[in-house]
Amino acid sequence: MKHLLEISKIVTKKKVKKIEIFDDHSLKQKNSKFNEFYELLTNGALADDKEAAAKLYGSSPSDDKYRQLKSRFKKRILNTLFFLDINQSTNSNYNRAYYNCHKEWALVKILLSNKANTTAAQLAKSILGTALKFEFSDIIVNTARVLRTHAMQEEDLKLYETYNKRCEKYQRILKAEIESDELYERTLLNRNRSLAKVPQKIALIQSYCDRLLELAQTYPSPIVLYNQFMVFATFHEIQEDYNRICLVCTAAEQYIIEHPHLYREDKLAKIALKKLLALVHLQDFENGQIQAEEYLKIFEKNSAWLQFYEYYLLLAIHCKEYSAAHRIFDRVCEDKRFKKISSAAQDKWNTFETYLCLLLWVETEDGLEKPRRYKQFKVKRFLEEPVIFQKKQRIFTVISVIAQVLFLLQEERSGEAFERIERLKDYSASLLKQEEHYRITQFIRLLQQLAKAHFDYKNIGAHQKYLTRLIESPIKYRDASNELEIIPYQHLWEMILNSLDDENE
Repeated sequence: MKHLLEISKIVTKKKVKKIEIFDDHSLKQKNSKFNEFYELLTNGALADDKEAAAKLYGSSPSDDKYRQLKSRFKKRILNTLFFLDINQSTNSNYNRAYYNCHKEWALVKILLSNKANTTAAQLAKSILGTALKFEFSDIIVNTARVLRTHAMQEEDLKLYETYNKRCEKYQRILKAEIESDELYERTLLNRNRSLAKVPQKIALIQSYCDRLLELAQTYPSPIVLYNQFMVFATFHEIQEDYNRICLVCTAAEQYIIEHPHLYREDKLAKIALKKLLALVHLQDFENGQIQAEEYLKIFEKNSAWLQFYEYYLLLAIHCKEYSAAHRIFDRVCEDKRFKKISSAAQDKWNTFETYLCLLLWVETEDGLEKPRRYKQFKVKRFLEEPVIFQKKQRIFTVISVIAQVLFLLQEERSGEAFERIERLKDYSASLLKQEEHYRITQFIRLLQQLAKAHFDYKNIGAHQKYLTRLIESPIKYRDASNELEIIPYQHLWEMILNSLDDENE
């Protein structure tokens, strides 16, 4: 009871008249600008302040009414974060515990700032018990410090030493976790930079692996081990050793099986994506299909669902399992979430659709009617309308024009195909960087040689070196748009030559 009395005194003196949050009751209120703003945001109907001000008030973002609404809206939505429903099935026990610990830790700080030390210590003790179970080092250190101070105030030397030892132990673990975070982040920074200095990168990331191994052996906390798994997987990725990536990811998955209370879906999803992408590079459709189907069940409601489908689709296409690819694409389109994906994701999946249509168009057996459309895709419109993507997505302009070349060759419209290849030549000079777009530039040069020979392979000039470069520089896709190959360029070249052979028969 004394703790309730202590809390009630604080609340009585400092409570607000009304707690402004977004809950089911408040969102049912009609004629509310707050609710209108909320609906527009959650439906993805607003791109920026200009659009928001125009839709809400028919004004500019500098309008006082809009600025005041936005400020109050921000406070309300931040308040709502303290009342999230974390008991949903999509949240693991680990994530629920972590959220609750941080929420209650905020209460401890509020109690301490209002001199409610005894109540704060009681709550800190409860948080510490949960934090120890799930190995939340940062929370353990924070709560142990509060309890150590409280033990000093109570002149309890035994308890003081207990909490001091716990604090010292987990300070060392926390320091190791912070260092492991840095090593993982530095690995990602080096991975995402230019591949020009690969030997130096390998040596540097090898040193990170060695240090992480030392940390994991001394402080095998979940955070240190996760960072170790990811850095090792990235190290093998840079070396293009995809079998070892699979082994590392399998070891990480086994760790979760052996420690189910530490299960974190967001971390496991990243590991699973690494493994699935490695199987794409290995072109192992049998094992990749098994893994993809398993992952799509495990991560059915995870935000990475679309990325899992992307890798699954690429696996099928790269392995020439085209029937499976069409089925995978249909599953994605039928998902209710597909209508709400970002514009950048829409560009990517529209391009996937183009190439799937191309596969149907080019590979239709003799005697069967060529399909005129793939879902809403129309070949005629695709060939006639200009291909334009935003600056950040401009690689899709090049990829789409390549698809146009194949459609035109299939329809024996060589003059228009020649014009598209000239356009690709210009793109290669102005948009593509040799280092970042190596494979696609080699393929464009192949097309140029074919165009010079008026699409007669018998008369083609020096082209073998470009084909050899493609073969000797395998696909390296790490979810960067400049590395994306929907149909591998060697396969596209084969399709073109087969198409030309059919024309000459």
